[in-house]
Amino acid sequence: DKVGHGFTSYQIGALGYNSMRWTGLNRNKSLLFGTTWGLIYQTGIEIQDGTSAQWGFSWGDMFANGMGTLLFTGQQLIWDEQRVVPKFSFHTTEFPSIRSEITGETFQQQIFKDYNGQTYWLSANLACFLKKKDSKFPKWLSISVGYGSTGMIGGHANPRFDYDGNPYPVLDRYSQVYFSLDVDLQRIETKSALLKTVLAGLSIFKFPFPALEFSKHGVEFYPIYF
Repeated sequence: DKVGHGFTSYQIGALGYNSMRWTGLNRNKSLLFGTTWGLIYQTGIEIQDGTSAQWGFSWGDMFANGMGTLLFTGQQLIWDEQRVVPKFSFHTTEFPSIRSEITGETFQQQIFKDYNGQTYWLSANLACFLKKKDSKFPKWLSISVGYGSTGMIGGHANPRFDYDGNPYPVLDRYSQVYFSLDVDLQRIETKSALLKTVLAGLSIFKFPFPALEFSKHGVEFYPIYF
């Protein structure tokens, strides 16, 4: 949940910054007015959560929102580019069949509600960190570290029984860390403005690649991981 807050704050801030630059504002003003879009938007949601007895206001969420904004702003100030980018991937799981009211009934709902299928990544573009300008290293290739969790059909803990008193299966809740490669779509050179815009939009998603998963159950290899 916290990683998702940071991801959303970063992406909305990136949209705000690029929108401000598109209007003709200079870098500093774009950083000041654009990158705060994500933090402002997420703060509004958090204030609404604070009025809900079910959720409540969370300083942890606010910290994550701030970190997402800082990740974008800091890189623009230091490098004037984004070398480390948060990304998202999703795969369907079996948990909606167990408790769909929490994890989502349709595929569209599951993307947002089934945390078991969500993976958040930090993708670092390798070519950006190489000093040689004439390096032949692929400009589009990145390494990516991901984070996910599984076994969740409840918030802080899984419920034992459903509303009718029927027992839920006992599930093993644990976190996962992933290592994989990635494609930096925004580094792919093209003369088409339309294609460049499409690639920029798709760049929020992690490109499917082979991946290693590390968890308390050991190491697992995926030929292709979404």
